[in-house]
Amino acid sequence: MKPAPFSFVAPESLEAVVRALAEHGDDARILAGGQSLVPLMNLRLARPEVLVSINRCHELDYIAVSNDRLVVGALVRQIDAETDPLVEAECPLLAKALPHVGLPATRNRGTVCGSLAHCDPLAELPAVALALEADLVLTSAAGERRVPAHDFLVADMTTSIETGEVVSAVTFKRQDPSERSAVAEVSNGGHVFPVGGVALRWASVDGVCTMARIAAFGVGSVAQRLIDAEGALVGSDLGPAAIAAAVAAARNAVNPTGDIHADADYRRHLVGVLLERGLLEGEGP
Repeated sequence: MKPAPFSFVAPESLEAVVRALAEHGDDARILAGGQSLVPLMNLRLARPEVLVSINRCHELDYIAVSNDRLVVGALVRQIDAETDPLVEAECPLLAKALPHVGLPATRNRGTVCGSLAHCDPLAELPAVALALEADLVLTSAAGERRVPAHDFLVADMTTSIETGEVVSAVTFKRQDPSERSAVAEVSNGGHVFPVGGVALRWASVDGVCTMARIAAFGVGSVAQRLIDAEGALVGSDLGPAAIAAAVAAARNAVNPTGDIHADADYRRHLVGVLLERGLLEGEGP
């Protein structure tokens, strides 16, 4: 199928982008990589009247460190973040997750911020954003606001982006070099999206877990932090009993639905299996 008719504008600065969004309001959608938006438009599931492309806004194509945060601009392609040494050094969890995102062909165009804005419940990056305590930078004609990932991710393909706003960057908490991290998922053969998965990072001192951040995807309408599972690990020796308690807490926290790829019970069981696998196999840092 082909998309419904639309107008196209390609501003060359963030200031011009927000002006265009203010002018067109709810009729406008941002185009960056287009790997999610364009298929929806072709199926007539999305029918924006105006596409505002940010692909000429080179000021949004950057990766930088600012205090305790790794900042990724809205135009950074997933493939570029995947291979960037700064991402690997400062946020190993993000670096480990990116090769799981889609296929190389889609990562060549898809953006990190675009995946977060799309908020697919089966996508890896929203869970990574939760585990890395990310903030989304939303810019509009009225100014800039920062929204924590747990408030930004609302439901299936629904975020807290308001009319006239664009995700101009995402900031991830920089990981301590002593941390360990892992991404574990189960895919459905050649299917682009996984059945479900977890993203986690943790730290320990003298054999005692001092910090844990765990997020799951594919087990609900949106990626979610597994706070009770984190609590089962912190203060423990990360031994079999602690891991079993975290697994049980993770399964109790999720409320998955079934589909043609996996039923609800399978997904609930899976989140525990993958959490245990991540903790046992996770490589440092």
